[in-house]
Amino acid sequence: MAKGPTYRVKLRRRREGKTNYYKRRELLKSGETRAIIRRSTKNIRVQLVESLSNGDKTLVASSSLELSEYGWKLSGGNIPASYLTGYLAGKRAIKAGNKTAILDLGLQRSTTGSRIYAALKGMIDAGVDISANEKIFPTEDVLQGAHIATIAKAVKAVNDDFKSVFSKYTKGKITPAKITDHFNSVKAAIEEKN
Repeated sequence: MAKGPTYRVKLRRRREGKTNYYKRRELLKSGETRAIIRRSTKNIRVQLVESLSNGDKTLVASSSLELSEYGWKLSGGNIPASYLTGYLAGKRAIKAGNKTAILDLGLQRSTTGSRIYAALKGMIDAGVDISANEKIFPTEDVLQGAHIATIAKAVKAVNDDFKSVFSKYTKGKITPAKITDHFNSVKAAIEEKN
């Protein structure tokens, strides 16, 4: 650790790698509601947060864990689940009267076509006005899970242990070829209930 009279200890959340205060300051200066998207290996979480002088206030939140209430039987950590989570958050935001926001990525890396941008696309499709370049979003067939069916065909042709690779699908009694239909039925359920 550096020593000396001019050394300044970084703030705790910066030391822990949780907050970039320079980015945060710029987002807060805009005065707009922030669309915060955070991912883990198995789930994704989307929140609309308003910054107040005494702290942040969460206006709307959704998690991929909630998708099971709408009939989702697959993993919460893939691109279709991310899109549906963003779509759910967007529907809730519109219902609560929050129609605009700006994206807050935090310390996550920006990768074209990632789960983060799938969730952002879901929010935009639900009606929330968030400025973004269309090139960063996954393609429509990827959002609906058609790429999973393609991968499943390739794995089945090469690997005899298909069931262990796609165990979540066999447990949910959904074949990878039917994931697009499953995606559309869950999206319709979200539309109906929100």
